[in-house]
Amino acid sequence: MVGSANLNLMIKAARRAGRNLAKDFREVENLQVGRKGPGDFVSRADLASEKILKEDLRGTRPTYGWLAEEGGAEEGEDPTRRWIVDPLDGTTNYLHGMPHWAVSIALEHKSEVVAGVIFDPAKDELFFAEKGQGAWVNESRLRVSGRVDMMETVYATGMPFAGRPGLPQSLQEHARLLPQCAGVRRWGAAALDLAYVAAGRYDGFWERGLNAWDLAAGLVIIREAGGLVEPISQDGNILEDGAVIAASGAMFAPFSRVIRTG
Repeated sequence: MVGSANLNLMIKAARRAGRNLAKDFREVENLQVGRKGPGDFVSRADLASEKILKEDLRGTRPTYGWLAEEGGAEEGEDPTRRWIVDPLDGTTNYLHGMPHWAVSIALEHKSEVVAGVIFDPAKDELFFAEKGQGAWVNESRLRVSGRVDMMETVYATGMPFAGRPGLPQSLQEHARLLPQCAGVRRWGAAALDLAYVAAGRYDGFWERGLNAWDLAAGLVIIREAGGLVEPISQDGNILEDGAVIAASGAMFAPFSRVIRTG
């Protein structure tokens, strides 16, 4: 696929940051880790990844705004465009030596995410999409799952940890969903969960309490792969509220009914 100049820039930046993270991942035991809060760690590698992404993205498009996990928000001269970046999604996995983490980059235009890239260096999988151009993983086109039997479906989510709010609600949702499906996974990297829905590996995903940088790239990738994405609260805003539900077209209605009940 030949993408736009912006998409190619995003892919190049994600690969460069990912290579740097992979190098440090091989020496994960030696990383200097600072504690940012209960269960929420920030590493030297995370900060270095964001620095690379900022150099590449804002260096090439200096008028665009910026929103990232470590560096926060910065206004751009162009108020209609903004980079939304997670330099290392799945930090806890990374610091524990588990090869399930990613670099996530989205481009927002007039409050709509129009391009997204999620790069998994450990597995060398690059998920990407641009509005109206379909979704891809490496050289292959992405399509959401075609399963139509709820008992054959597998879902992904995250669960509150380390005293974060919402655990009782999450447990109730699991109690409603698990008897009706083939399983629920909690792998600790929301960007990859969304990418896996686009790839048909998961049939759906839901989670609350996320940040815009966890979600933005995955939204356009799922939609371009033929999936549906909505806020859990139907009058909500995904990027502002951090609560999302996504699934294939066939499974969205039954899945969302289970999650939204209660």
